[in-house]
Amino acid sequence: MSADSSAKNTVAIAKRLGADVGRLHFGGASHVYNPLSYAWPAQRIYLRRFGACKGRVLLLGMNPGPWGMAQTGVPFGDVVMVRDWMGIEAPLAPPLPEQHAKYPIAGFECHRREGSGSRLWGWARDRFGDAEEFFARFFVWNYCPLLFLKDGRNLTPEKLRREEEEPLVAACNKALKELIEALEPVAVVGVGRYAQRRAEEVVGEAVAVDYLPHPSPASPAANRGWAGLAEKALAPWLP
Repeated sequence: MSADSSAKNTVAIAKRLGADVGRLHFGGASHVYNPLSYAWPAQRIYLRRFGACKGRVLLLGMNPGPWGMAQTGVPFGDVVMVRDWMGIEAPLAPPLPEQHAKYPIAGFECHRREGSGSRLWGWARDRFGDAEEFFARFFVWNYCPLLFLKDGRNLTPEKLRREEEEPLVAACNKALKELIEALEPVAVVGVGRYAQRRAEEVVGEAVAVDYLPHPSPASPAANRGWAGLAEKALAPWLP
């Protein structure tokens, strides 16, 4: 399979995933954002530009942050890092979902920074220089593409009602399995324990699964030096 075919595959997988989760209902959340719908233009650029190579390490995140992928469509997608380092910028594609007043969707006009994204992509920029150098070795994908809000805060997928979580997990597992078949990663690294557990469920013994602490500013360990944690966890695949 050519690199162009692999990129087309990742685009198709993401598009199907966005449609599959878009048909689900989540009464336990007050607001649900699906950036694979309204932020699809930037997500498509990301996949076409960086989603083609086989044999890399797949870094698997959990789900979008309100100031990251929820704005840009890119996993851990801090606006500044996506626009200035990756060179990706695209308009939103209406209609937008019903928005929470605390978490408006402004796309690349958003002036808030995504703490996890600025930390992860900032490390990648400092370590590799050019985005192409990083993506020659790694690819980043979010297991779940939906942002859930409840009581003015993020609601993580594992906190959903069981009857809502099960069909979501089925759709996300299917997409992850397809992605792994398309990209044939040498390893999958869960960014956080949730992503690690989901990866282990999907790949079984077929691909090695490792763990990288989440770069969230809410994590005391990450705040003590996440770059060092990344260097240690990813050492087998770093230049």
